[in-house]
Amino acid sequence: MGIVERRQRHKDEVKKDIICAAWQMVKTDGWQSLSIRKIADAIEYSVPVIYDHFENKEAILIEFGRTGFQLLTDRILEAKSEHTDPADQIMAIADAYWDFALNNTEHYQLMFGIGMACCEFSKCLPEQLMFAEAVTESIQSMIDKSGTEANACLKYHTFWSVMHGLISIKINGNSVVDIELNKMVLDDAITGFIKNLK
Repeated sequence: MGIVERRQRHKDEVKKDIICAAWQMVKTDGWQSLSIRKIADAIEYSVPVIYDHFENKEAILIEFGRTGFQLLTDRILEAKSEHTDPADQIMAIADAYWDFALNNTEHYQLMFGIGMACCEFSKCLPEQLMFAEAVTESIQSMIDKSGTEANACLKYHTFWSVMHGLISIKINGNSVVDIELNKMVLDDAITGFIKNLK
């Protein structure tokens, strides 16, 4: 292995260490705990080394947001692929979205800015567009199948608003009901959404 390859491998390892240390901080103390200085201390490098890999803290947040949207999109596409009927796809997407949000709370909080200031990810991340396209495709198929004149973009935003609203209530701890009832509320809302498309 040549010098250039060794340097690149070392650089990749340091970047991975930065991401791992940052993620551990987030898991332990939340997004607000994240700082360049703390990351540098955790991996025992100087602050300038962190800046060699990431322009600022927001660049690290964008990296996590990109990962989150990719994970969410992968899970939605996997759930969607198990069904051919658009109504079943929409319900499967809703279930996958719900499961992702509750099992990946830190990513979800960052991706959608729950309880924190963050970048406008729609301007930063093409991965968010992939997620929106995956959902909108099933909604458009449902509209085409029913022959209605509904606007798929509007319906996507309605779908996302319902999902995000219920999940935000759950994540912020403002829900006085248990998780099983929350899931029943979600199922009821999505069933109504699907009926509205027919």
